[in-house]
Amino acid sequence: MMKMMTFLRTSLLLVIAVVFCSGFALIGKGYQVYKEAESRIGLSEKVQEIRSKDTFTSIEDLPETYVNAVVAVEDKRFFTHPGIDFLAVGRALLHDIQAGRYVEGGSTITQQLAKNLYFSQEKQLTRKIAEVFVALDLERSYSKEEIFELYVNSIYFGDGYYGIGSASLGYFELEPSKMNDYESTLLAGVPNAPSRYAPSKYLDRAEKRQLQVLRRMEACGYYSREEAETVAETAALAFAN
Repeated sequence: MMKMMTFLRTSLLLVIAVVFCSGFALIGKGYQVYKEAESRIGLSEKVQEIRSKDTFTSIEDLPETYVNAVVAVEDKRFFTHPGIDFLAVGRALLHDIQAGRYVEGGSTITQQLAKNLYFSQEKQLTRKIAEVFVALDLERSYSKEEIFELYVNSIYFGDGYYGIGSASLGYFELEPSKMNDYESTLLAGVPNAPSRYAPSKYLDRAEKRQLQVLRRMEACGYYSREEAETVAETAALAFAN
């Protein structure tokens, strides 16, 4: 019995050591990918590329409803976490284990911006680790408001529209600051799957996605149930003609 217990303890320690070494090696590879990406073009240059767009929109010119909607549906702890939301990562890991495959990444807005700046959409673990290093760089170098601006000015909204300024003008013929609650919450849901939710082609799908956004806003305390229902029932005036 003692020999069996000793064997099990030794085996467990070996497994832990292998897992630790493998994890350390992956982090090292991810760090290398991060350094190679930033060596090709620096973070400040990437940021300047976004800010130089004609349709770049500052956070001051975005409706509060739009900002709240994006935070609610994409990253509810955005303004309080350090770029990585460990609660979301833990939840995503649990879901991945339950599904037996990679189904959820737990990415924050900062991580999504990091991915948009440097990496592809391919779901590779080393790329996810590299993304974390870029996210930490972003959090050290820019304020939360600046990171949010960069994110919404770089994401894809379908129909060739990159950034909230381009999307608002393209879909509604409106400057972002003029969007109402309906338009703000509709566009907040589109980047989740722009090929499926582009309002010009799939308004019914976009509005179903919008309902998910409204439920998240209600859960986060941005809307009461009555307010969420009112927005959901608002006629899509921008598409009336």
